[in-house]
Amino acid sequence: MKLRDLVYRLYARRVEGRLDHDASPKHIGVILDGNRRWAKASGGTTEQGHQAGADKISEMLGWCTETDVEVVTLWMLSTDNLDRPEVELRPLLNIIENTVRGLAEDGRWRVHHVGNLDILPARTQTVLKEAEQATHDIDGILVNVAVGYGGRQEIADAVRSLLLEHAEKGTSFEELAEVLDIDHIAEHLYTRGQPDPDLVIRTSGEQRLSGFMLWQSAHSEYYFCEVFWPAFRKVDFLRALRDYAARHRRYGT
Repeated sequence: MKLRDLVYRLYARRVEGRLDHDASPKHIGVILDGNRRWAKASGGTTEQGHQAGADKISEMLGWCTETDVEVVTLWMLSTDNLDRPEVELRPLLNIIENTVRGLAEDGRWRVHHVGNLDILPARTQTVLKEAEQATHDIDGILVNVAVGYGGRQEIADAVRSLLLEHAEKGTSFEELAEVLDIDHIAEHLYTRGQPDPDLVIRTSGEQRLSGFMLWQSAHSEYYFCEVFWPAFRKVDFLRALRDYAARHRRYGT
């Protein structure tokens, strides 16, 4: 073992030992950013970068299990990403499909898709549906795989679903306008019934949300990490939890 690896392990163990698991976030959202830049810096292909990022996911979920996290939302493909050239998009979709299958076959995670299924290729839709059905009864971390996801799209879909529901009941627009509140919209989000994210982590050094969980992250804490997603280490994860635990959440008060 190299000296650097030994020092890293000792430091990670020290950070972990000082964490208060009772203060850990229960729901973490992760913007998996930097695959292509990691590949370029490493002399690899874009596809290799996406694969390296996919390989990191189960490792991180293991860290979440160790620190009592209950829900993890992974932004794997945005609605904007669907506009990428077919030569990049098709391999990326293949990697996502294989990753989702792997999460389902692992047997430790309960997989749930968040996003607009209708805008995804038929094969990708099938993989997401089958993974969700196969893991429905698993008592483990709930893993939201955000594929074909956009925050504004989610809110638009929620409002559309709400309007259709009340139209079927015969509710007039005037009647709906009188009673409409934020809970009505929240009940139609992709993550309905789930707690909002306590902590949102974005890798690669970018300091913006890019539309990730716009509605749900109103009171979330944000942690921006400089490393690219494929290079994200356990110590980076633990630092994010340490930073979160040190903050005083005011919820607007």
